[in-house]
Amino acid sequence: MHRDGILALLRRELATTLPATDYGVVGMVLVLLALLLSGGRRLRHLGYLTTDPLVARFCGLRRLPTARTVGRWLGALRARHLAPLLGVNAQLVARAIRATGQRRLTIDVDGTVVSTGLQVAWAQRGYNPHRRKVPSYYPITAYEAQSGQVLRVQNRPGNIHDGKAGVPFLRALLRQLRATLGGGYPLEFRMDGAFFRQDVLALLAQAGAEYAIKAPFHPWVGLREKVRTTRRWRPVSPRVSYAEHVVELARWGQRHRVVVYRTRVQHRTAKNYQLDFFDPSDGYYEYSAVVTNKALGGRALWAFMCGRGTHEKVYGELKSGFAFASVPSMQYVANSAWQVLSVLAFNLSRGFQLATTAARRAPSRKRRTLFGFESIHTLRALCLQRAGLLTQPQGRTTLDVGSAPAVVARFRRLDRLLAA
Repeated sequence: MHRDGILALLRRELATTLPATDYGVVGMVLVLLALLLSGGRRLRHLGYLTTDPLVARFCGLRRLPTARTVGRWLGALRARHLAPLLGVNAQLVARAIRATGQRRLTIDVDGTVVSTGLQVAWAQRGYNPHRRKVPSYYPITAYEAQSGQVLRVQNRPGNIHDGKAGVPFLRALLRQLRATLGGGYPLEFRMDGAFFRQDVLALLAQAGAEYAIKAPFHPWVGLREKVRTTRRWRPVSPRVSYAEHVVELARWGQRHRVVVYRTRVQHRTAKNYQLDFFDPSDGYYEYSAVVTNKALGGRALWAFMCGRGTHEKVYGELKSGFAFASVPSMQYVANSAWQVLSVLAFNLSRGFQLATTAARRAPSRKRRTLFGFESIHTLRALCLQRAGLLTQPQGRTTLDVGSAPAVVARFRRLDRLLAA
């Protein structure tokens, strides 16, 4: 935090823009980050950190605030206070991307469901497949796949359409990238079928970005007839094959390149809405399609789209490891700020590993991360949740982590790497 100027960044961007508090704005933000990094999922879990001297040192405080004090401070936040928090995250992400040395940005955009209580502000019944009648939020994030950083997050009510409401988010994301990274990075986007919209494709084309977006089999798209008339399928793997088409979208007055994939399955699936394509002499297949302006062949495009699965894993780590799915307040802005802080804590954990233990990996067609990252659960087991004792040999405060060889070697290696 000191070496990389993160504390200075927090003071510069947040000290005078967020609501004042007796503990200091930066101190309050660091308390919440410490809570999330240590595994807390509720504000009341701060009670388990109040006597921890290392947490107090991390926050720069002699005494930590109570859960009620932190809750009141979150409740004092307003919509205008979210921009500074997002700005801090944007600058940290830009630093991490420059540190990786990558030459292009691979951006996955998708939403996720966060179930809430019945009285939570702006929570609505909407797309919540596992808990259909429960109100929820539907936040959207942009994840840069090669650096492993979450670029941006925006909270939304649960009844919103992912693609239609995604256009303002994409505009804000493009402005952020231009402001923090300039125009020297080629952009490539991966998105699901909700973003198969004329305004989304036009926005990405105007920005000079490449894209690969899942295309739905709506009747007006005309993909069903293309599949029926396809006689030659090229192999991707023993179970997957593809065919390329140029589709005329009369509703949009445009032509787009679409690659259709079919995956061989063993039996008819209950939810396979594409059973009209079944031919007893040919076998059972499940179909998918990708609209793209990338100059990739069918095999490379399949691998490229399969890399979207990493974003789902990031959502899993955010929810299980950084309390992204927790709802600490009844107020919408407070819950939105909590999500931004959760993403900020995630990016800080990745940045810490970039500076220390993350080993560089070879690039892949799936655009996986260029470095091998450990999950926050592993980091806690190896570093954060270790038993320790503060001693003062010769009057100098020292953290004694025990004599286990693996633990000693780990902490000495971290100390050496951070001092480099």
